[in-house]
Amino acid sequence: MADIVVMRYGVHGMPVDQYAAALRERLPEWNIAVAETPEAERDLIADATVLTGNDVSPELVDAADSLQLFAGTYAGYDHLPLSELADRDIALTTASGVHGPNVAENVVGSWLAFARGFFTARRHQREGVWQSFHTDDFAGSRVCVVGLGEIGEAIVDRVQGFDVETVGVRYSPEKGGPTDEVYGFDEIHEAVTDTEYIGLACPLTDATRHLIDAEVFETMPPSAVLTNVARGPVVDTDALVSALQRNHISGAALDVTDPEPLPGDHPLWDFENVLITPHNAGHTPSYYERLADIVAENVRQAERTGEWDGLRNQIEL
Repeated sequence: MADIVVMRYGVHGMPVDQYAAALRERLPEWNIAVAETPEAERDLIADATVLTGNDVSPELVDAADSLQLFAGTYAGYDHLPLSELADRDIALTTASGVHGPNVAENVVGSWLAFARGFFTARRHQREGVWQSFHTDDFAGSRVCVVGLGEIGEAIVDRVQGFDVETVGVRYSPEKGGPTDEVYGFDEIHEAVTDTEYIGLACPLTDATRHLIDAEVFETMPPSAVLTNVARGPVVDTDALVSALQRNHISGAALDVTDPEPLPGDHPLWDFENVLITPHNAGHTPSYYERLADIVAENVRQAERTGEWDGLRNQIEL
């Protein structure tokens, strides 16, 4: 029997034993087990109070007689059997916030690389060319962050020292935010006007699918650099290719693409002013430590209150 069951599929190639160890350190009185096989998952889940992993099948949910919480190890949750969890009154939490520091560093790093001409420098180095080239100052730029969740706020926090003007875009602009200006998604054109650096850190929803389309690219200044660490379909890929071909924007850094993985013959691979990483911005050696902090906090709260509700990162089902 186990109180908390860790499913066998890890994150970013890191063994789940590390995650289990981090949980044991924080919850020493709880019996924590790793389900190393499908059979072990079925056996252990029957009596578990908490199940944590990337995904869970409806069949496993149905077999979980005592389950109170599914603690997702991803920030996203649209791939989960939400109706089955709701029917069984099982609370759902996510890993939101775990990625904040490292994804923010990825975004800011890409902007600095474009501003300081690192890609040109690398090409010159590869070709053995000693030749000066023009660069830009990142300081004093206008920066737009689309999505002001924990990742978006972490991005804004990290650019403050560069003396930039910041613009935020969010579902509820009336809530304000840490940026100098805040717009709604329906005001995306106003937000990106005269903006040199645009970072996408929003969820994929009906409102954000193809939010960055051909018309928005035309609104951006030719000096604009687009960085996407959200989801691939937030950007209309065909419109992005066209904007790059026509020099409507200066460049793009894409940690996510549509389609994903990006096919080897896709035209985006061929642009010298496009940086592509394989959905890697979320990687951090501290992933399990930060995730265990969230799960342990929620378990402790449930112990105090006797209820699996009002938890950190809880999703309303």
